[in-house]
Amino acid sequence: MARRKVSSPQYPSVDETVFARRHEYVTVVTDQERGVVLHVADERKTESLAAYYAELGDEQKARIQAVAMDMWPAYIRATEAHIPQAEEKIAFDKFHVAKYLSEAVDKVRRQEHRGLLAVGEDCLKGSKYDWLTNPANRTCAQQNRFRALRDSSLKTARAWAIKEFAMGLWHYNSRTWAAKGWARWLAWAVRSRLEPVKRTAATIKKHLWGVINAVVLKVHNGHAESINSRIQRMKSRALGFRNRERFRNAIYFHLGGLDLYPAQVGNW
Repeated sequence: MARRKVSSPQYPSVDETVFARRHEYVTVVTDQERGVVLHVADERKTESLAAYYAELGDEQKARIQAVAMDMWPAYIRATEAHIPQAEEKIAFDKFHVAKYLSEAVDKVRRQEHRGLLAVGEDCLKGSKYDWLTNPANRTCAQQNRFRALRDSSLKTARAWAIKEFAMGLWHYNSRTWAAKGWARWLAWAVRSRLEPVKRTAATIKKHLWGVINAVVLKVHNGHAESINSRIQRMKSRALGFRNRERFRNAIYFHLGGLDLYPAQVGNW
């Protein structure tokens, strides 16, 4: 770590990963282009991310083109405080928008399933993952079973259609056209009369500027999510860590892109 130079990536990603139970997290900053961990800090507070930005000089901060993250207020505050023109560079990526929308669809499904069971109808039984699975990953049998549900008049089918419409809004290159597309989606979601969908739409509307940044800048948190999965596998193999310092060191050792060769000492 002492030999490592401070990296100034153009496209950093910010995400949190679970350290232990009881909602204990660490903040992880990743270089999207190199796929290596740049910074690990305790908690997911404003100062957790601000500590990374504090290591960068003015030129390094200005070099940053986009910062991919979820809609966590602490990360937004830290980036706005340290990165020039942050409102044009913060990107709320497709993965997290899809996660919020999938949760809304599942809430609609659960509510509707309870109501249908009360009148003796179980058409939604066992269908949870049919609604949550990426259509491209379904088998032919799954596609055939799902088609009848998708084409029905179920509230869940309507919620799913709204989610899929949003997932088709990431192809725009123009900020103006992207804003128009998302405005159409928001109007539909708000009129849906599905409370979980309406609440998610309100969240997205509040953060729409960052969603549109992600669309037009073509950035995402894919590397960060991959790193997160590898961290959790590493933690599982180690059967957990006793303290955060050991956890941080393990992340840097395995995923920090370090030069692990020992420095040459003396003449051999």
